[in-house]
Amino acid sequence: MNAHSSRTSDKAALGMFCVLLVSYIVNAMDRQLFSVLATDVRNALNLGLPQIGLAATVFTLGMGLAGVPTGYLLEKMSRRSVAMLGLVIFSAATYLTAYATGMSDLLVYRFISGLGEAMQLTALLAIGTTYFHSHRAVAASSLNFTYGIGAVLGPNIGAAILGATHWQAPFIVFGLLGAVALVLIVLLVRPWFTEVRVSDDTAADAPLETGVAETVWAWTPMTLALATVFAGLSIYGYLGLYPTYLREALGFAPGQAALAVSFYGFGALLSLLGGWLGDRYDYRRLLFVALLLSAIAGGLLFGGLEKSLPLHILFSFVFGGAISGMAYANLSAGIIKSVKRSKASQASGLFVAALYIPAAFAGYLLGELKVAFGWTVAGLVQVAGCAVIAAILAIAARASGKRAGQSATARS
Repeated sequence: MNAHSSRTSDKAALGMFCVLLVSYIVNAMDRQLFSVLATDVRNALNLGLPQIGLAATVFTLGMGLAGVPTGYLLEKMSRRSVAMLGLVIFSAATYLTAYATGMSDLLVYRFISGLGEAMQLTALLAIGTTYFHSHRAVAASSLNFTYGIGAVLGPNIGAAILGATHWQAPFIVFGLLGAVALVLIVLLVRPWFTEVRVSDDTAADAPLETGVAETVWAWTPMTLALATVFAGLSIYGYLGLYPTYLREALGFAPGQAALAVSFYGFGALLSLLGGWLGDRYDYRRLLFVALLLSAIAGGLLFGGLEKSLPLHILFSFVFGGAISGMAYANLSAGIIKSVKRSKASQASGLFVAALYIPAAFAGYLLGELKVAFGWTVAGLVQVAGCAVIAAILAIAARASGKRAGQSATARS
């Protein structure tokens, strides 16, 4: 292939990847919608706070459990087909959520939506990091960047639809958006882009790896995975019930709560910067600082800002930028960096499982803490406290990584 045709192909591939990223915006919008409508769903279905907290985050259990099976599915089906299947599944589940009549079918729809979202995410990661293999970090970070766009649009559009109609309408509209995204993929995305395979010789040409683990069960990847567990409990405690706290404890209108939480999404837009900083500097130190900043912002959001909408907007942005833009990006990349390249797929699966399976219970846990101790203590314990524990674990992983690197140098 000559240079001109190669550049043309790369431009076409970038355009198709943008179409896929647009479909991922729908994914992100669906994820962020429920928490804004949680109070309305709770009242309509007569649910308790811990129950609606569980419903708000149980989709992450589906995401965590779907990771490994999706990996096997990608060996049997095309990546494009898996991405579209995931889109259909989570869009249908979002649509059906409007017709939930009780806790049991609500949980089923939310769980199934997580399965579809994980299928799409895993397929898009494989597509982006394989075709753009020389820019894998940017390709991976672009998904979290796109998530930030959806996290901004989802709550605000959902609240606007709610204000004009009823609580079921946003679920119906967002579910139908998936059909629009599906048509775009069918018409515009070609298999020559999504199914490309990198030559096996690529790994052989790579420089010698030192100071990394032979297995994901080693100290550094497992410690970073444990840090991811606590970071996930902090993130999804906030995402699951922070809008409910704003509406029920502080008396914010749905549109005000949606505006505040949407600035978390603006913070997530810093993920490209977070990935670049993690590649350039020690990502463990960056994790430590980012997670401590997340703890401060998270604690203030649940107890130190009173009814000031501008302050809630500001600290939602700080929290989102620190824990999603910086910590999320570098926990995922850090686990992968901590092992040999041949174990990268296993490391990716470890990250997804560590983040999303415990996060499924984050909303329920925060709801129980609120019932027992009130909103302020609940936020300090879970949102702030879990971020502090994650920061300590990141430094513990860093210390172990140094020892591993020194041992590798001594053996060489």
